[in-house]
Amino acid sequence: MIMNSTTGELIRVARRALGMTQEQLAVAAGLKQGPLSRYETGAREPDEAALGAIATALQMNAKALRDGSPFRAPLAVDAHMRRRATTRVTDWTRSESELNFYRFQVSRLFDAIDMTPTLSVPSLDPMTTPAAEGARLVRQQWKMPIGPVDQLMRWIEAAGIIVILKELPTPRIDGLSQWIGKVPVCLVNRSAPTDRLRWTLAHELGHLVLHSGEAVTDPEQEANEFAAEFLMPETVIRPSLRNLTIDKLLPLKQQWGVSMQALIQRAFGLHVMTSEERTRMYKRFSARGWRKREPGSESLAPESPELLIRVAHGLTARGLDDTDIEQITGVACGNPLQILPRPQPRLRAL
Repeated sequence: MIMNSTTGELIRVARRALGMTQEQLAVAAGLKQGPLSRYETGAREPDEAALGAIATALQMNAKALRDGSPFRAPLAVDAHMRRRATTRVTDWTRSESELNFYRFQVSRLFDAIDMTPTLSVPSLDPMTTPAAEGARLVRQQWKMPIGPVDQLMRWIEAAGIIVILKELPTPRIDGLSQWIGKVPVCLVNRSAPTDRLRWTLAHELGHLVLHSGEAVTDPEQEANEFAAEFLMPETVIRPSLRNLTIDKLLPLKQQWGVSMQALIQRAFGLHVMTSEERTRMYKRFSARGWRKREPGSESLAPESPELLIRVAHGLTARGLDDTDIEQITGVACGNPLQILPRPQPRLRAL
């Protein structure tokens, strides 16, 4: 009998997300690798004992693993990843699997609870709405103050975007995003400095706004243009970028919450800095070792997600325990990829 193919997909996704080889999972589950391979491809159905052993090794709920839903469509076909060209295939494959594993949990979670965000993420067609214009429209729709974006994470989460901060396999991957039904999810590399994390959030927001439809020629460039206008609106920042010097960059970085290199690129993109001036600026950056590590990032206000923490507190307040959470998300609370953080006990004054 051929089993539900999404069960095999889920086994493979969970294994890769946890950084396990097929051989390692077979050993952990006490199975032979051959049958496990056939389980993953959907060519063979595991009996209850084998399924339970696999679920235990993956720290998952066996029933959820058997069901496989809501993996009803090809995984991550519409996912967007911000990564550097030198990223190893194994690293981005694992990161994609992590996003898909979170996708599985988010789908189950929001089947079980209702969440009505204060704001919404519009869907715009980049063929008719240029990226920068899209960024301005989102800022207008969200009624954001003119100028720098303070507490970007709060704006993102107020729009119902699930943000997960996690150490990804390599610092060369900044983040990934995907629509999961009506719920947008963004996975961001925790190791990034705050200015880069903020850029990644704005970049992934650009993907969610602009790229939920048909494929476009250069989605990464469009997402970058969206992020630049969203974080540094042209009408406000342009005067500050004229006659830009290296000494002006750090104060501007503190004001706008973006990297100094992003400021240089913005000046160049707005045609207030020539190509030669940009090249000279980057040479000075390299001489100071700033191309790899800029000063001033550590003094920026940190950006941390709170939405899933609030959801976890709400479920705990309703009397749900770890077993209930496992039933809802399909993943054991001890699993390092459990989407709901364990609520920390709140201290009470005596």
